[in-house]
Parts: sequence; C-alpha cells; structure tokens
Amino acid sequence: MPKVVFLPHEEFCPEGMVVEAQTGENLLEVAHNAGVEIHHACDGSCACTTCHVVIREGFDSLNESSDQEEDMLDKAWGLEMESRLSCQCVIGDEDLVVEIPKYNLNHANEAAH
Repeated sequence: MPKVVFLPHEEFCPEGMVVEAQTGENLLEVAHNAGVEIHHACDGSCACTTCHVVIREGFDSLNESSDQEEDMLDKAWGLEMESRLSCQCVIGDEDLVVEIPKYNLNHANEAAH
C-alpha cells in the first residue's frame, strides 16, 4: 500500500502528514479523506487549477496527464515540471511526496487589495 507524504503547509496541514493510499485512488480524494482540505473550485472536474500540487517524489508512478490537464496546468500559479492537478492524479504503486503550493490562482484572486 503506497504512502502519501503531504509536506507541511500552513493552511492545509501545518505539521505535514503521512497517509496510506490504495493504488488507483485519486490524490485529491486521499487528501480530503485524511483531512487535508486542498481547494477544488471545480469539484475535481479538471476545469480549474486550485488543486495544483507539486509531486516531489514518485511523479513517474502516477498516471499520465491528459491534454486537458496540461492545458489547465499552463494557467497554474508557480508551475513546475512535477506539477499536477491532484484531482487528476491516480496513485500508482510507489510512495509519493506531495507539496501543496503556498498560493494558487484562487488565493491570488481573493487577496485583499
């Protein structure tokens, strides 16, 4: 059973967290089931970038990203080579280390001016 390590994030999991996941599970659902409330403005339909994460370890074990996901990621704040939308990540057989970016477009749009 693969483990998912969520690195510390001041809003979603200040202490960080390690959870077990089933191969084939969706990363966003794994996070929510563990109490890590990653934003998901489109309810996981690959229509926004609020669930953007960076896979620090285990990236190659995930399912391949779709063209639709790649198009959405082009709009993500702080895009990196290992960026994925957590709603589109299907967990493989390897452990993952996941970083939730400090900001996303939702945070930037809601900031006080």
